[in-house]
This record gives sequence, structure tokens and C-alpha cells, in this order.
Amino acid sequence: MTEETTLTGQAPPPVRDWSTPDLDGTDFDPVLADLMREGPLTRIRLPFGEGWAWLATRYDDVKLITNDPRFGRTEVTHRQVTRMAPNFAPRPGSLAWADQPDHNRLRKPVAGAFTVSAMKRLRPRAQAVLDELVEGVVQDGPPADLIERVLEPFPLTVVSEVMGVPAADRGQVHAWTREIISTNGVEAAGRAKDGLYGWITATVRARAASPGEDVYSMLGGAVARGEISEAEAVGLAGPLQIGGEAVTHNCGQMLYLMLTRPELMERMRARPEARGPVLDELFRWIPHRSSVGLARIALEDVEIAGHRIAAGEPVYVSYLAANRDPAVFPDPDRIDPDRDPNPHVAFGNGPHFCTGTVLARLQTELLVDTLLDRLPGLRLAVPAEQVRWRHRTMIRGPQTLPVTWSA
Repeated sequence: MTEETTLTGQAPPPVRDWSTPDLDGTDFDPVLADLMREGPLTRIRLPFGEGWAWLATRYDDVKLITNDPRFGRTEVTHRQVTRMAPNFAPRPGSLAWADQPDHNRLRKPVAGAFTVSAMKRLRPRAQAVLDELVEGVVQDGPPADLIERVLEPFPLTVVSEVMGVPAADRGQVHAWTREIISTNGVEAAGRAKDGLYGWITATVRARAASPGEDVYSMLGGAVARGEISEAEAVGLAGPLQIGGEAVTHNCGQMLYLMLTRPELMERMRARPEARGPVLDELFRWIPHRSSVGLARIALEDVEIAGHRIAAGEPVYVSYLAANRDPAVFPDPDRIDPDRDPNPHVAFGNGPHFCTGTVLARLQTELLVDTLLDRLPGLRLAVPAEQVRWRHRTMIRGPQTLPVTWSA
């Protein structure tokens, strides 16, 4: 990488080391806040990998980079780009690293499982799963840990329904996915990945002639028809199977905010018919992840924010920062239930827009509605500062959420 001057003739911004601290609560990352103040385009060095990367934080630049074919993901798989994760072993078929036209080819076999109409069909079953979990909480009485009793098992069960995991296998699959998303160490997570991906391989093979509408049947059929390879099918399925984690921890943050901000809880209870826009505002506001996600590589020289990003240089975007851009979201650090418009990018942008967005929204709506409606007087069972938070993790959220209510 060259230390080229900017288009204005000035030196490029300094390279900032960004070793993400373990943050409790819903505080915005202070390092990211500093980078946003430094400029719309800065340079960062993360704990693993090599060299440095550009970081875009302004809303318009984030949308440009994530929807511009001059920036690609596939090239990253051949490099040791500076990154947050200690291990880097992309699997063939992973949508996350695919560029066009491969991205559309890979996404097509599973797209039907995540449409709005598919989610409408899923909704009654998802509500029944949730009702059973919440009924167990009500029967046992307060206090209860919402993470353990509801927020973790519900998304994992719903994802298994969509994927087509047989009831007899769900315990083992859930154990693998929980281990993969835990912070118990690289070796334990590696063993869990081997177990999960071996199971997925066998399941995809077994569903080659299945007429089912579940994801594994769709993938098995696509492999049998020669549309994707078996390795690609397995690479596609893994992240989808693990995807319930984000719902658990995003919704955990949302509920924590409601439980610690009485005016927010009152708004949600007083106007249940208008909860949707409030949830959108919370999606915009919550710091759902640590640091940044996956890099892109500039495939040619590109000018952004007065800087020349040279071909071959890595670029990260921050959706968290874009969602706090005051040019798009006035008073961005305030939770405004009436914010309109609210064009947040919490689910990404461009070709890599989150595949499971409609599913994540459905589960979040059901969780919030059901918990608020079934647990009157819902409140924390401990002082807010005693709520434990996930550490050494890419996805932020409460580790436990002890609550009580008016039984």
C-alpha cells in the first residue's frame, strides 16, 4: 500500500489502531466516535491480519461503497486484510464473500424461504413457539432471565423451522451453534463448526429429491440440478443456521433500553399499534456489533471524500456510524420514536443486504409484542448496572436479562 497524497495534495489520514474494548450497556464505541469526528474517510488497523484499511463512516459514502461494483468482496478471500477475527477461513458458497454474478446465483436457491409471503406463512407457527416459551415463564413466575428462557431459544427454534432441521436433531444443532457464537475459545468453536458443517453436508445430500420448502430441501434440489455445488450449498447454509444469534442480542438490547428508559416503555405500551416505527428507530440506534464487519477491496482507483482509494486497497464501512450521520438523522444520538423518514442501514445495503431481514423483523416484532402483552409491569429484577453483557464477541448484547413482573 502506498502513502499517497490525497486529491487535495495533503497527506492521507493517520492509521489508527482499533482494538475494540469490551463495552457494557448500549454505549456507542468511543473509538468509532473519534473516527467519525476525524473525517468521513479514515484509516484503521485491526487486531489481526496485515496492514491497514480505509474506513467510511458517512451515510452517503457507506451506501456508495456497498452498492458499487468497483469494490469487491471475493478478492478479500485471497488476502490477509486487517480484521477483527483471529481466524480467517472463508468457505466456498458463502454469500458474504461473493461478488456478482456469483452472488445472485448463490442467493437464488434460498431466496424463496425468506420472502414476505413465506414469513406470513411462518408467522402463526412462530407465534405458537413463542407462546409456549412465554407460557412456561408465566407458569414458573418471576423472576426470570429473558435471554435464557425466551430470547435465545425462540430464534434458534424458528431458524430451525425455516431451515428444516428435524426435531430429533435440533438439540445437537443448537449446541453446535451456541458453541460457535460463544467465546469459549477457538478450538471449541472449531470442533463445533466441524460438527455442524458435517451435519449440514449430510442433510443437503439427503434432501436432493425432497419437495419440501425448507432451506435444506431447496439447497439439496439446487445441487441435484447442478445450479450450485455441494460445497457452495454447505457454505450458504452455515451462516443462515447460525443467524438466530443476531435476533437474540439485538432484541436483548432493545428490551434493555425499554426496561431502563421508562418513557420508551410507556410509549410502547400506550400505542401498541405504532410499535413498528419505534422498533425501526431502535434498529437504527442500537450498537448491534463490535467494530466493523467484512472488508471490500477496491478493484480500481476510486475517489471518495477527497481521497483516492487505490486499486487493491481494503475498505471497511460502518453501518453503525452511517446510522448516526447527522446529515441524514437529525440529533442522531437521541432515540426519537417519531423519526420520519428513517432510512437506516441496520440490515446493510446493496447486494449484501441481509438475507434474513424479513425473518429478523418478524421475530423482533413477535418478541416485543408478546413479552409486553403477557408480562404486565415488566421491569428489571436487578439494578441496570448489574446486567451482564457479552464480552470478546462480534455481536453486542446482554448476556443475561433478569426481569420481574406483576404476576
